[in-house]
Amino acid sequence: MTASRLRPFGTTIFSEMSALAARTGAINLGQGFPDTDGPAQIMAAVETAMRGGQANQYAPIAGVPELCAAIAEHQRRHYGLEVDPHDGVQVTFGATEAIAATMLGLLEPGDEVVVIEPFYDSYAATIALAGATRRLVTLRPPDFALDLDALAAAAPGARMLVLNSPHNPTGRVLTRDELDGVARVCVEHDLVTVTDEVYEHLAYDGEHIPLATLPGMAQRTLTISSAAKSFSFTGWKVGWCSGPPQLVAGVRAAKQFLSYSGGTPLQVAVAGALADAERHVAPLREAVRAGRDRLCEGLLAAGLHVSVPQGGYFANADVAALGVTDAREWCRALPDRAGVVAIPTSAFYGHPEVGRTLVRFAFCKRPEVIDEAVDRLLRAGAAAVG
Repeated sequence: MTASRLRPFGTTIFSEMSALAARTGAINLGQGFPDTDGPAQIMAAVETAMRGGQANQYAPIAGVPELCAAIAEHQRRHYGLEVDPHDGVQVTFGATEAIAATMLGLLEPGDEVVVIEPFYDSYAATIALAGATRRLVTLRPPDFALDLDALAAAAPGARMLVLNSPHNPTGRVLTRDELDGVARVCVEHDLVTVTDEVYEHLAYDGEHIPLATLPGMAQRTLTISSAAKSFSFTGWKVGWCSGPPQLVAGVRAAKQFLSYSGGTPLQVAVAGALADAERHVAPLREAVRAGRDRLCEGLLAAGLHVSVPQGGYFANADVAALGVTDAREWCRALPDRAGVVAIPTSAFYGHPEVGRTLVRFAFCKRPEVIDEAVDRLLRAGAAAVG
């Protein structure tokens, strides 16, 4: 029998929609994974590490030393953040495990966590696993601006704030003014801050500014990222968190009883990739940006109202223009009617009515796949899919 704290979450929307894609043969623009591999040089480094005979056993609990050092150097080089590579870095089995270990290692039962909605679904589940509860601050369409007054009202008495920028699923890149406001709230209310920055190298409009770089934030902020989105290796599940040792210690205490360690040769390869991150990331970023523009133009041509994302993998379209009042049912019917899978954005809201007519489409796909998906939507027509 499923534990009561997990019963409200059921099966993820990703599992449901991916199963629909498999059953119908539809193009899957639901789940956020690229359909091409990342750089060949990084893949070759895995084989070199394996054949070298030093990377086929357990990694240290913190992660292989060269990756920990590369993460610390990446933070210094890109953002001017000084991170201890020994006690200020924890490698995890993907960013999702970093999120889980953070909640389990830093929260006490009864703690309250301020979460910006819509949110990546593991936030809610792992907060519940830790016995904590959520306080929601809502990003509302069409611009998804952060309401700093609402944030300030939610903060008193809370233990933690979870922030994601570039943001999934809206594609917002928070501005410096917004982040300055977030920092003021965190300092005033002494919040531990957890920032999910997995799309840090995929900002197309605006600048990604890590919250830890703002005054008063470095010693209260745990930064999470991964190789999945930066280098297009979502299946490798190499993630990490970095920040002040007293926060990383809590994550490590929980992590040791989750997966302990894994993917040792993959960690070695990612260390090399991070050492030359921009050279690898720049062409990937431009390819995904082109996918964004291609998809958004196609969705507009199909009669949808589109919020053009500033970063990440996803664009949100409002299907109300098609006469749709329930995007979840529309998405369930879409594979059979049009041969395309998308995700109802309401699945990412604690208040699902806010996103009831929004649909999230992934654009991290090959141009011909995006074109075919758009053609299918156009051939189906608004009446058929609406």
